[in-house]
Amino acid sequence: MTRKSLVLGFALTLAVLCVLPANASLTTFATFTGNVDMRSAGWGSTSQTGTISITPLAAGVNNVLAVYLYTSTFFNTTMSGVGVTLAGTHTGFTGLGTQAACCNLTAGRADVTSFMKPLIEGGMTSFSIHEDNANQDGEALVVVYSNALLSTSTVGILDGFSQAAGDNSTISFASPLHPAAPGFFAEMRIGDGFSCCSQTSSISVNGTTITNNAGNNDDSVDGGAANGNLITVGGDNDPFSPFLPSYAADHERYNLVPEIADGDTSINIHTVNPSTDDNIFLELFHVTGEASISSGVPEPASMLLFGTVLAGVALRLRRKKA
Repeated sequence: MTRKSLVLGFALTLAVLCVLPANASLTTFATFTGNVDMRSAGWGSTSQTGTISITPLAAGVNNVLAVYLYTSTFFNTTMSGVGVTLAGTHTGFTGLGTQAACCNLTAGRADVTSFMKPLIEGGMTSFSIHEDNANQDGEALVVVYSNALLSTSTVGILDGFSQAAGDNSTISFASPLHPAAPGFFAEMRIGDGFSCCSQTSSISVNGTTITNNAGNNDDSVDGGAANGNLITVGGDNDPFSPFLPSYAADHERYNLVPEIADGDTSINIHTVNPSTDDNIFLELFHVTGEASISSGVPEPASMLLFGTVLAGVALRLRRKKA
């Protein structure tokens, strides 16, 4: 086998791996690097009308980079009739795929930067919200902005829907991490829809399970659990969840620093809902330094194909040598 043929074989294998789908339904939507910060909040109600609020931005901040609104729905895979009036402006949503194991859970995303940016930069922190459809469980609001008080950091947004087998994401850094360094931080927040009543999800960081109790409808303003208010979003006012929290003590906001070893160059996240009746549709990360964020691992079929090609190459080389 010639060197040219060997190189061609590897190239073809890599090309096939690139086009085959990844075993992930949460995918990287946006990454911001620089003096960046974020805000997030959740809201849900069977009344379909209320107010969603973020905490004030850092003093002197007047540069909002992006504002996104998410909605979580059930029994509506086409997002038909799904919309929200936010701060007096109506918006529709781009569907993010369906968690089909239970109840056709589908989330949607809208870029609302154009009309929310001047409101937030003007100091507003609370916004009226009204849902079009009773099959909406609630909304998540995400704000990314410049914060000169922070050193270089990265905000990453992954969105989509929960894979029954679980989802993987990786934060990769160009330089080794030093979690004991002054000012170092790394946090994760999630948005979870159609969740209540002891339905739980698990999250592992670098191989260590940090919670088996993510979920609930913490952001319902109704005081009870019912279809139409089953949403929880890690928000600015939420404290970090303790290690392996109870269901009530899990706030869907997590400090990743304790799971990072000095010298690490990546942080690996695995989320899964064993009962397949919740929908983790959003993952937010804010970490010190410049980072890239990716999701998913190759499908088993892809790995099998890769191994088969390598085995074939090795066999041909052995035959030639013989």
